[in-house]
Amino acid sequence: MIEEQGTVVARSGDSVRVRTQRRTACGTCAVQNACGTSFLERYVGRRAVELSALNQANAAVGDQVVIGIPEQSLLKAAAAAYLAPVLALLAGALMGETLGGTHADATSLLGALLGLALAMIWQRGYSVTSAPDPLILRRLEVAASAVPPPEIREDFQE
Repeated sequence: MIEEQGTVVARSGDSVRVRTQRRTACGTCAVQNACGTSFLERYVGRRAVELSALNQANAAVGDQVVIGIPEQSLLKAAAAAYLAPVLALLAGALMGETLGGTHADATSLLGALLGLALAMIWQRGYSVTSAPDPLILRRLEVAASAVPPPEIREDFQE
């Protein structure tokens, strides 16, 4: 289970909206000053991410929680994000070259672009239908003097 900490900002039935802080592994990397990810993080900054999660721990608005997503789900999402476009691009290029005749270069390029476009359309549907909801694994104990984060909403609509 891949875990991340966040704050519950809204609740509706058996699901909640959780705000987490986007993080990278740059703090522990030896080449953090020469890396593109580190460069982007310095200039773009870290943004908060809100996501919907199943509320198995009965968390309330303002609670600090640990959310989790199965590793298998992350592997499937990574394969869909990286492997599908490359394979579709190559398949489109090969089909274009095969069917192109005397204009094989041009049809290969068009086939590659068509394959990539179809992969992107497929990805959009795949990500909506197969993305698992993160689960709230547990609530974290917070000191009594803790101040709730800004912009907490009592209810939300999905």
